[in-house]
Amino acid sequence: MPVIKAKSKGLDPTKTIVLSFLLVILAGTFLLTMPFSSKAGQFTNPVTALFTATSATCVTGLVIEDTGTYWNVFGQLVILIMIQIGGLGLVTLTSFFNFAIGRKLELRSIQMASESINLSGFSDVKNIIKSIIKICAIFEISGAVLLMCAFVPKYGLKGIYISIFISISAFCNGGFDVIGSVEQPFVSLMPFYNNPIIMTVVPLLIICGGLGFVVWHDVWNYRKTKKLVLQSQLVLTTTAVLIVLGTLMFLLSEWDNPATLKHMTLIEKIGNSFFQSVTSRTAGFNTIDIEHMNPMTKLGTIMLMFIGVAPGSTGGGIKITTFMIVVMTIISVIKNKPDTIIMGRKIEKDAVYKSLAIIVLAGLVVFVTSLIILYTNPKYTISGLNASFEVVSGLSTTGLSVGVTAKTGIISRLALSLAMFIGRVGPVSLAISLTIKKEKRNKNEVFPEGKLMVG
Repeated sequence: MPVIKAKSKGLDPTKTIVLSFLLVILAGTFLLTMPFSSKAGQFTNPVTALFTATSATCVTGLVIEDTGTYWNVFGQLVILIMIQIGGLGLVTLTSFFNFAIGRKLELRSIQMASESINLSGFSDVKNIIKSIIKICAIFEISGAVLLMCAFVPKYGLKGIYISIFISISAFCNGGFDVIGSVEQPFVSLMPFYNNPIIMTVVPLLIICGGLGFVVWHDVWNYRKTKKLVLQSQLVLTTTAVLIVLGTLMFLLSEWDNPATLKHMTLIEKIGNSFFQSVTSRTAGFNTIDIEHMNPMTKLGTIMLMFIGVAPGSTGGGIKITTFMIVVMTIISVIKNKPDTIIMGRKIEKDAVYKSLAIIVLAGLVVFVTSLIILYTNPKYTISGLNASFEVVSGLSTTGLSVGVTAKTGIISRLALSLAMFIGRVGPVSLAISLTIKKEKRNKNEVFPEGKLMVG
């Protein structure tokens, strides 16, 4: 266990983490606004810079300007650094460097580090944070090397830069790419829908980043412990189920859609359906035309985006564990059972309450932000389904777009920026904040029971 100083006054860990993300966003906004960040050498609209910085730091992928054609190399590197910081968390990175140089940490710093990776205790923070950096480096370097096999033969030396950028973006579930610099703007990975290397490596990076570092730490130590904790079991099982169900959904609903899968071979249809199933859970890359998908596919994608990936990962959404806790709570109520049971384990009431709060808060953000987009833009230019799709994409830090962002004005873009920020630090932080500051009361104090009719 790391050496800890006793001093622990100051902001609570949750607020500090939120402020750290805000600080990165503001710094990125300033840099992207400056002329030395754009290819045109001109000042960038502050709203565009803020939106881009928020999207990068919150590892979302929604953009106003194409990353590869609008920003120069400096601007692209600023975005890439924000993606890396956003994926790992500023607190995680600073804690790692402190541990690396042997610096003694205060209790509050350990609390923040634990909070940033969703740990319930402090005993193994140092080892887990070191494992996080190692895992991140292994996957991002390996992914870049494999992607070079596809990009270098096609784009020469520039393919090395493209490979590194996409590898980091994919593992961090960022959704940003610089393909626009060598292909059409806003094209994402659509030109590579039949490339086996890209269609395999990118989704694997997304899955690995989305499993969560605590799960990878648990899997890494499996050879010693010969067991996985409940969270790892639940995350791995649910991830597999969601990927399969998502693949089937895309395959069946888009099979005959001439704008997406119809022109592809059977293998290509399966591969692209698998790719979209994976990327829809907070990565944001696309190999098919998202805007012209069938309404049923958009609804299914909204559900996948809303659920998201694992807690303590590089991705977003309400999180797999939150979703499963609520589902199993509903099942327990239907079966008239007093407790929520998952894989033979009773889930504590606090986790159930937090999960319900997260879903309600996230739903409220989707509703309000969708109304703002519909109200502040000309009638009939944006449908309610597409507005909700874009908002859920932002809130879940996915980054898939049906073209709404490009059509919106300043107010809607600011609302989407706020949704992205809330999605990265909000629902979870707000739910946790509900239990951070509790009023001190006598332990023997008993409140009278209140009965309400429900249902």
